[in-house]
Amino acid sequence: MKYKEIRELSDEELAQKLEDGRAELFNLRFQMATSQLDNTARVTLVKRDIARIQTEIRARQIAAEAAKN
Repeated sequence: MKYKEIRELSDEELAQKLEDGRAELFNLRFQMATSQLDNTARVTLVKRDIARIQTEIRARQIAAEAAKN
């Protein structure tokens, strides 16, 4: 998922995507531990998506705090 796409999502959608990403990462790690994962690069991609989502959530929090002051 590209950062531009993430910026267009609402706060609720971001929270849902973050939850889904974390669940997928858990499943991928479980598959990797049991040697069932074929595409190990997927773990890195999911981690990057989670980081991008967290970055956007934090940027929105900072913007909201700045607007209050």
